Amino acid sequence: MTEQLTPADPARIGGHRLLARLGTGGMGVVYLGRADTGELAAVKVIRPEYAAEPDFRARFRREAAAARRVRSPWVVPVTGADPEAEAPWLATAFVPGPALAEAVARCGPLPERGTRILGKILARALAAVHAAGLVHRDVKPGNVLLAVDGPRLIDFGIARSPEETALTSPDAVVGTPGFLAPEQAQGRETGPAADVFALGCVLAYAATGRPPFGTGAVDALLYRTVHDEPDLSGAPDGVRDVVARCLAKDPADRPTATGLDAVLVEDAPEGTAEWLPDDVVRLIADRSAAMLALPDAEATVAGAAEAAPAAGRRRFLALGAGGAALVAAGGGAALWAGLRDEGGSGSAARRWTLGVQADLSGPQRAAGRAQERGVRLAVEQFNARERRPFELAVAVADDRGDPAEAERAARRLAADRDLLAVVGSTGDKTTGAALGAYDARRVPQLTVSSAQGAYGTASRRSLLQTVPTYGTTSLPAALFLQAEGVRRVGMVIDRAAGEFAWEEGHLAYKTLGLVELEVHPRVVPRSADSPAAVLADVLDRRPDAVYYAGSPRRAADLAHKLLARDFTGVRILGYPAAGPEFTARAGPAAEGWEVFAPYIDPEAERVAGFAAAFRKRYGHAPGRWAAEAYDVAGMVLDRLTEAVLGGRRPERGRLFELLTGSTYRGMVREYAFQDGYLQGVEAFHYRVRHGRFAYAGPADVGA
Repeated sequence: MTEQLTPADPARIGGHRLLARLGTGGMGVVYLGRADTGELAAVKVIRPEYAAEPDFRARFRREAAAARRVRSPWVVPVTGADPEAEAPWLATAFVPGPALAEAVARCGPLPERGTRILGKILARALAAVHAAGLVHRDVKPGNVLLAVDGPRLIDFGIARSPEETALTSPDAVVGTPGFLAPEQAQGRETGPAADVFALGCVLAYAATGRPPFGTGAVDALLYRTVHDEPDLSGAPDGVRDVVARCLAKDPADRPTATGLDAVLVEDAPEGTAEWLPDDVVRLIADRSAAMLALPDAEATVAGAAEAAPAAGRRRFLALGAGGAALVAAGGGAALWAGLRDEGGSGSAARRWTLGVQADLSGPQRAAGRAQERGVRLAVEQFNARERRPFELAVAVADDRGDPAEAERAARRLAADRDLLAVVGSTGDKTTGAALGAYDARRVPQLTVSSAQGAYGTASRRSLLQTVPTYGTTSLPAALFLQAEGVRRVGMVIDRAAGEFAWEEGHLAYKTLGLVELEVHPRVVPRSADSPAAVLADVLDRRPDAVYYAGSPRRAADLAHKLLARDFTGVRILGYPAAGPEFTARAGPAAEGWEVFAPYIDPEAERVAGFAAAFRKRYGHAPGRWAAEAYDVAGMVLDRLTEAVLGGRRPERGRLFELLTGSTYRGMVREYAFQDGYLQGVEAFHYRVRHGRFAYAGPADVGA
């Protein structure tokens, strides 16, 4: 997908007329350009701060020359480069098709034959890379483009000769976690075998729709890559055996790229895409037609300032603790009357849509229903105002907490051209499953309770996490332990509970160390029947406190064991385990456990006005996460209003920019973002009293 050029973008680079932006990254901007010969190219332009470094230029010079040495129809060729230019650039032939990551996210896994043919062609591509004396080092679904005449391997941004490592820090991990070989994950020397391992990961993803080592925090991904066996469940037999060989931990046990080509005895038709499913072929055709139909761009001037916002812009939406209040600004009606929507009709008559994707009937239905009702209340209060710039509808999709249904629900919602943003989904797995569909259509996706730190291969072009990620609540926990005079902490990280437990526990371990607490961590294996199995070792260290990251059921087992051992120290429970199941199973053993969570108590004074409005509307008290969902809906409404009063059509991309580029003060917390993540760690303290989690007030998060 392309984005419009900005006024600050140059008109030409190295003989290429720039037409659009293809993407941005940490190192620079990639443009779609048209050469003087008429051919399209992807032109990567390096950021000035890197161009000023002599070492970086040396590396860029080497890598541009290295990429030119590769000769294969399945590797996108370098068509030009200028490492000495003021803004160094490199151009490759443009492939107007989707990445494998997008194709799988939107259309599902490939069939067995399609996966094997993909593997055979990519093995040939890697064989050519290795024959040129290079290692690609970042083979992943996002670097495999699907074209009408076959796949292409792209991006030699970090490819180099195996001996050329001087410009890389010895302990740096280069590549994409989840698609790295164990030797890469450990920062050791890598060779062609690392590319074969990565290809195995890509084929596992193509066949199952998920990376073989899961998703989640980077540290967790690297740990599983080095120590765990890949999850190949669901992969066809004809794919599983080949992939398993590629994913051998020892590089010497993996096949070569040439050997893999020979093993995959398939009819690999050149010049066609008939080996792909029909919906993927249609996606390739649609993307190719859209890209190739781009007109020449108007000239822009490098360094030109962006247009200033309309003078006198006024914000007139305020969502406070007592509900929504609309403050009309003088002259606003004239602005509304002049707006036009995509169809050319007056926007005041247009009914735009805010989506809610949630688990309304599955394992997290209580949180999902609370979030849906929080969003509805905010929108209803907005629509009840007499003077409003637009009317907003709410479209709801129940994904039942199932990743497959979450992907289908996201596709349905994203297909609505009037959908401007979506709040959801409720859980980590469903959020990750839905991300590809929303990202493909640039629908801003705002999570309320999904706190995972990473979502595999999906990009973050449209995702905003409005909740602190797992483990960040360990900061107030650490400060609390410090204030209680705790010196030694026994930490139990229960891997059987899932990704969140590892992510939460690992970051908590680091955070506790930062405040100079002595931490003794123990990891409970997936196969262990109970975390209590490691308790004796933890208590042998004579800790003043025990910190558990895991599930509510297994937390209850641990609580019973601690009570039986007469442990009287502080007990910290990671918030994902804090719920009715823990208190019901633990009984008296739950008393006194401390929890630091990102959600506010619905009865807290800070949200009293909201709670009263919620009771009036629904006849019962709000549940956990309802206030946060109301806040997030209020933020979307506020930014939409800003777009409308600024005279702008509220397009999805523009709305995402407004959401990420400014700060919103809600009832629960302040919302400001960097790279899609919430900044700040506002948390709330709970303590089990008389069988329930009693609210103890806002947590101390330091200065």
